Amino acid sequence: MKVDALLVDAGTGNLHSVYNALQAAGFSIQITSHPDDLAGAGRVILPGVGAFASFMGGLREHELVEPLKELVLRGSPLLGICVGMQALFEMSEEKGLHAGLGLLSGQVKHFPPLGEYKVPHTGWNQLWPAAGIPLFNGIPAGSYAYFNHTYFCLPSDCAQICSTTDYGICFASAVCHDNLYGVQFHPEKSQQVGQRLLQNFMKIS
Repeated sequence: MKVDALLVDAGTGNLHSVYNALQAAGFSIQITSHPDDLAGAGRVILPGVGAFASFMGGLREHELVEPLKELVLRGSPLLGICVGMQALFEMSEEKGLHAGLGLLSGQVKHFPPLGEYKVPHTGWNQLWPAAGIPLFNGIPAGSYAYFNHTYFCLPSDCAQICSTTDYGICFASAVCHDNLYGVQFHPEKSQQVGQRLLQNFMKIS
């Protein structure tokens, strides 16, 4: 049976919610933690929850770091979700400094003191996508998505920010560069908006 996408299991991801959302949309999804599976993968989703260091540790333990980098270099679409998006960057300051995949230049930072805004940033908030981004086709500016995070991505290249969200500060809620995509929010918990975004990703060639 043809597999439409691989869902990478680093041992800490919220896999089953993402898997169920894609299955409900009619896609054939394979969950894997085997590096050999990535060698011929046409499309990969990298979901993550919890601590950055634990997530990267899971990727290293399963020897997935280099296969993920090679997959991106050969042009296969990759979508990182939540900590999976943060892992695309060079470094996170969560509980010390920890190296990421380094596929995008930039760091993952703790929210600064935000006064009346509570940290972690948990709940529904608005997306303000840039124009012409395939990942956001059919998703109007100001649509709501579900967030749950204490750290946010700070790309070195502002051109790689493809959606912003306001929460005391304006931060990158999605990034994109060539075949590489990341979303800080949880599409699998974001109802119709999240379903549309996942469907859009599955159409990107």
